[in-house]
Amino acid sequence: MRHLLAALSCAAACALAACTTAPPRYSPETRELTLLTVPLLSRELEATYPFLRDDFAPGGVLEGKEVYAFVPSSLTVVEGDTIHFTFVNPEDDAHDFVLPGLSVPIPGQSVTHASYRAERPGIYTFVCSVPGHLPAMYGQLLVLPAAVGAGFGARAPQ
Repeated sequence: MRHLLAALSCAAACALAACTTAPPRYSPETRELTLLTVPLLSRELEATYPFLRDDFAPGGVLEGKEVYAFVPSSLTVVEGDTIHFTFVNPEDDAHDFVLPGLSVPIPGQSVTHASYRAERPGIYTFVCSVPGHLPAMYGQLLVLPAAVGAGFGARAPQ
């Protein structure tokens, strides 16, 4: 009987220990992310897309404008991660990258680097604030809660 009680006590202790095991924790990572500034619609594309000629002509819907974008425009990291951004601007026009807590000028024909720490979970919009580059030149940074990131194991999605 004493062995049975000892075995039951041991089983109960093991079951209790299993219930109190701490959930996995996320270890913040350093992520290398590259964004390109790309022209989607520019005057230089008129030869390739003749329909743009009327759009860029005086009175056209794109008169005096060009349409740019960040590629990729959606980024995902985990709370606590440090992001090392590389911005590649292969064209002559200057841009910038503005995210709450970060503003980076991106000169024409350049590769620019910046770092950012994702402090809080949420969805954060980033933009190019150069006049005329909005509304098309924007994107979103999704910062997942650390508790969610713990479920990814060694690597979170990028």
